[in-house]
Amino acid sequence: MKMQLGEIAKAVSAQNDTSAWNEIEISSVAFDSRHLTAGALFVPLEGERDGHEYVQNALKNGAVATLWKADHGEAPTDLPVLVVEDPLKALQALSQHYLLKINPKVVAITGSNGKTTTKDMVAAILATQFNVTKTMENFNNEIGVPVTILSMEPNTEVLVIEMGMDRPGQLDFLSRLVEPDVAIITMIGEAHIEFFGTRDKIADAKMEITHGLKEDGTFIYDGDEPLLVERAKKITQRQRTFGRSKDDDMYATAVKDTDTQTTFTANEWPDQEMNVPMIGDYNVNNALAALSVAKLYRISPQAVAKAFTNLNLTENRAEWIDGSAGERILSDVYNSNPTAVKEVMAAFSKVATHGQRRVVLGDMLELGDQADALHAGLQTAFDPQLIQDVYLVGPHMKALYTALQDKFDAAHLHLYGTDEQEKLMTQLKADLKPTDIVLIKGSHGIHLENVLAALQ
Repeated sequence: MKMQLGEIAKAVSAQNDTSAWNEIEISSVAFDSRHLTAGALFVPLEGERDGHEYVQNALKNGAVATLWKADHGEAPTDLPVLVVEDPLKALQALSQHYLLKINPKVVAITGSNGKTTTKDMVAAILATQFNVTKTMENFNNEIGVPVTILSMEPNTEVLVIEMGMDRPGQLDFLSRLVEPDVAIITMIGEAHIEFFGTRDKIADAKMEITHGLKEDGTFIYDGDEPLLVERAKKITQRQRTFGRSKDDDMYATAVKDTDTQTTFTANEWPDQEMNVPMIGDYNVNNALAALSVAKLYRISPQAVAKAFTNLNLTENRAEWIDGSAGERILSDVYNSNPTAVKEVMAAFSKVATHGQRRVVLGDMLELGDQADALHAGLQTAFDPQLIQDVYLVGPHMKALYTALQDKFDAAHLHLYGTDEQEKLMTQLKADLKPTDIVLIKGSHGIHLENVLAALQ
């Protein structure tokens, strides 16, 4: 981005006189004083830490101006300050102003699983023909979406935005903020069921992504999910479905998968094989959602196939990593929920190996009162003929540990507290052979990335 401070002051309704600073150039916006670039506008947010305490640090690291909350005491005088009612609301207002200024097409994506992978696929496909900006890392909430918008280069033609949620109303706000041309729901699972109670209520909340959908926009969703099919009847905009049924607008044919890639064709392009460099045929649905966008934007099947081959995926989503003992590790340590675990377990269980298949699972968070039952329910994903050793981490995994005791003996079934990762690492290192393969998956709050790092 590139904006003068005077323009920003108007966009955020600054309460003080900024005329002396109007021509100062702002080249980026940041809320972390440690990670910003020269020319940044600093946004002091209040959370566990109060960002106002870090304005001087931001100045030292290259910020040339800052927002300041009006009721937060005396503002600093050694750099330009825009006094606003609420820095977060000001950030959101600035992002909306900049979005209208650049005016790209907007593709918004949500879902209980697959939204990050789908985002990466959609962005790669559209980048074959357009200048694209996409959500980086996990910048998918009320802070991350505005920051993503403000990261756009002026020549951006399509903005691909991932939208997360953990409460009702969140997607309503984000959708109305960006007013998407295309809204995608990848699937409905049990993620965040702690806050919603039922899959029906999760579906209601996911449908909020359509609340800001432009009148001439398109809603793309999993046509094999009855909860979405039922709710889509109320949507007046154009719709396209994807899935595995011939009733879907875009469906897969001839699916084949290996430990490193999944190949398929689609009904609308039957002569073009698509090769996705990811394990698990569950990723075919994510690819079908991306193909649906490709059809809308008239991207050729050959260009789509090339984009899949060169796919640049967000880290820690089902990626193979070499361990220090020679073992292969399937790392999926960013998040976890029952649907995702079962899908990746099914794919992992089919991977050929001359050694043992070992599974490390951490607690799935935000499952509320149903947590123990949902953890225990994972036992159907374990076949002792295919999985030889199981390592479980966290208090809720005790329910799965109990459920698996009739399948695995004590030598091959292990349970650890969240504070016993060192013990787990020691046990794993002692057990591992160069021919083994290991799956590591858990919610980010369990921090199994520490276990992954110890094995690398």
